[in-house]
Amino acid sequence: MASQKNMPITQPKSIDYVKASMLVNAAFDISKDPIFIKNTQGCFVHVNDAFCQVYGLEKKDLIGDEDEPRSVPYSSKELLAQEREILISGNETVAEESVTVKGQPTKTILTRKYRFTAPDGNKYIVGIGHDITPYKLADKREKNRAHVLELITGGETLPTILEAIVRGVELENSDMLCSVLLLDDAGKHLLSGTSNLPEFYNRAVHGLAIGIGAGSCGTAAFLNERVIVDDIQTHPYWAPYKEIAQKAGLGACWSEPIRSTTGRVLGTFAIYHSTVNYPSDADLATIEQTASLASIAIEKKQAQENLKRAASVFTHANEGIIITNAAGDIIEVNHTFTRITGYTQEDVLGCNPRILKSDRHPPDFYKDMWAEILDNGHWRGDIWNRRKNGEVYPETITVSAVKDANDVVQHYVSLSTDITSIKANQEKLERIAHYDLLTNLPNRVLLADRLNRAMAECKRYGKSLAVAFMDLDGFKAVNDTYGHTVGDELLIAVSQRITYALRDGDTLARIGGDEFIAILVDLEKFEDGERVIKRLLKAASAPLSIGKTQVQVSASIGITLYPQDGVDAEQLMRHADQAMYVAKQAGKNRYHQFDTAQEDAINFQHKSIDNIRLALVNNEFTLHYQPKVNMRTGEIIGAEALLRWQHPNQGIIPPLAFLPAIEEHSISLTLGEWVIDEALSQITRWQAVGIHLPVSVNISAYQLQQGNFTERLSALLAAHPEAKANWLELEILETSALQDTSQVSATMHACHALGVRFSLDDFGTGYSSLTYLKRLPAYLIKIDQSFVRTMLDDPDDLAIIEGVIGLTKTFKRQVIAEGVETLAHGKALQKLGCELAQGYGIARPMPAANIPQWCTN
Repeated sequence: MASQKNMPITQPKSIDYVKASMLVNAAFDISKDPIFIKNTQGCFVHVNDAFCQVYGLEKKDLIGDEDEPRSVPYSSKELLAQEREILISGNETVAEESVTVKGQPTKTILTRKYRFTAPDGNKYIVGIGHDITPYKLADKREKNRAHVLELITGGETLPTILEAIVRGVELENSDMLCSVLLLDDAGKHLLSGTSNLPEFYNRAVHGLAIGIGAGSCGTAAFLNERVIVDDIQTHPYWAPYKEIAQKAGLGACWSEPIRSTTGRVLGTFAIYHSTVNYPSDADLATIEQTASLASIAIEKKQAQENLKRAASVFTHANEGIIITNAAGDIIEVNHTFTRITGYTQEDVLGCNPRILKSDRHPPDFYKDMWAEILDNGHWRGDIWNRRKNGEVYPETITVSAVKDANDVVQHYVSLSTDITSIKANQEKLERIAHYDLLTNLPNRVLLADRLNRAMAECKRYGKSLAVAFMDLDGFKAVNDTYGHTVGDELLIAVSQRITYALRDGDTLARIGGDEFIAILVDLEKFEDGERVIKRLLKAASAPLSIGKTQVQVSASIGITLYPQDGVDAEQLMRHADQAMYVAKQAGKNRYHQFDTAQEDAINFQHKSIDNIRLALVNNEFTLHYQPKVNMRTGEIIGAEALLRWQHPNQGIIPPLAFLPAIEEHSISLTLGEWVIDEALSQITRWQAVGIHLPVSVNISAYQLQQGNFTERLSALLAAHPEAKANWLELEILETSALQDTSQVSATMHACHALGVRFSLDDFGTGYSSLTYLKRLPAYLIKIDQSFVRTMLDDPDDLAIIEGVIGLTKTFKRQVIAEGVETLAHGKALQKLGCELAQGYGIARPMPAANIPQWCTN
């Protein structure tokens, strides 16, 4: 077959067609926006030069012969599914996409995709993108700078401000790690200010004596000049420290002195890279600007009343600044204020800032603003003001009260940022993100927001609402018979009629194809909504004239009521969808109310069991491991295996989302044995690389009480002879209802004979803690995380923990705490005599592949 590479979608029919095709292709490649065309197989038919440049690909790698179509390098399952939906429905979509090309910064591309049908009937996906990265970055930088300045003027602590500065740079540049070091009062040593570098590295540089050869920062502070080291391992400044830098994974370090307004060194700001790296002009600007911002924070903290520092902030700020006296009269403004508003200092001296007031806000807005300033000392928000030329514009402002040592207001300071361009771009993006492009109705995103708000109103005022899911009967036949143009006109006309049938306050949204959802609010009883539903059926079924074509459709409607159907917003829409299918199967052009009977719950459970059975066949389950440690010695004593479902569409699903549905069902036994088998396999794999780590596995009461449990466990151990039985620990939930503790105790003793140990999980939350403690031979008691997390604030929980630890000593059992999230929790537990722990403060659950590195570090 002939190659499709860079050819028009259809073969030319005439010389004029060829000429027109050439012109179209020329315009295609001249466009600065990335454009592509795909066929129904998802293969590229045509891309322009801008597309190749944005995605870092070449046309020859994307466009192949018809017999040998190219794969799509960047396509995901979700993207392909989206494009298939476009091909089927013909609906345009607009979405943001982050694109990362090796060696280049990540870009944000806003892409509009739609279906194109060629004269020969072939369908194609046409995509037109636009790089909105500059808007995103500008918005991020502006917000971060404004946030930092707000922290400075609001009197936040220096560590908080420095952390915000560092975090802002790192969020904008994911490949950078930053630190701020502060020069001590003697001007001879650098002290830790803030850093996301490894803690051992921070401790090593704390107290570093400045001087030539004292790394990048020590040298920069000594010379009072920027020091760029692109390769730490070869640079003489780093000779004494290259081993610790290598251990910390640092390859390059660029350091900028943080100077006062008089040029005095206050500290250093440094950017680190993990590999050899030389800064670009943009990097140098970032270093300089960030150091400048840090100097503002440091000087303010060192001397809050230092007028020279205040003058520097005032002069160099990119924000418009107004300073008033305590009475609210303007006494000074900066140049940025003049640039934003058009008013000079002479125009406004002695005036009240209300000269900027527009008519966009009611009096209560200003009343509330000043109430917050007087109560809290500051206010931040967006406001519409008026320039000298009469133009109304939006800005973000922070107003702070400046008080003396006696807490008496001396001045008010306002910092403002003109956000006109950001607002315009935001409104454009929000319109695209929240409204259907064809009907101009709210889309699914805006619908969900309004539904959640309406549900909250129902709770507050004791009212009801109805969710009505509508599907047009006969629309596909109209679309297929008369074409998509008539189909689109029909959708617009029907949506307008349905909107007119609704009441004020109700919402109609198009969620795709010929499907609509209406939210009917403020219902006292079902009959109120029923009258509206009947009007919707009548509006949808009335004949329509589209040009010279007479068409008619109807609607099948499914309804569910809230709070009678007491689920979340997403589930309400699903229930209405299910009811709609019942209406359609009953003959169409009618409505059906969702039934929440027990049979539906049983059907849902059956579906869940089928899904889990299929997930086992497809190997969709995996184990994550959370390390356990001895907090006193730092020894890693084991890891708990935690089940995760890697669903192909929904991503990682936690166990509480699917295990309750299979409780006491035979499939739970199959899944439970899979968990033990996989844990034993992992023990063997770790042993092969020199890691000897006991693993604990949660088992259900249902599994433990099976008559053949010991035999099944013995068979699993025999299948893994390399894994020692005493490396496997079985955790029994103390919340489980054990029907026969004597039988369970006998089973546990039989497992002990195999070498397997038991622990009692979630102790103190279940049925009979003392009975289980007395009768069950568990060597380890696990204190439930619900007590540990609140032990520092709740005396009752602290007393429970103290009691559990006392019981373990009495019964000669070991004890471990789960849910340890902070150092303070760890210290408190050790004081009480509990040295073993696990929790987010130690390590989050992680894939098995990450455990060796975690153990090493």
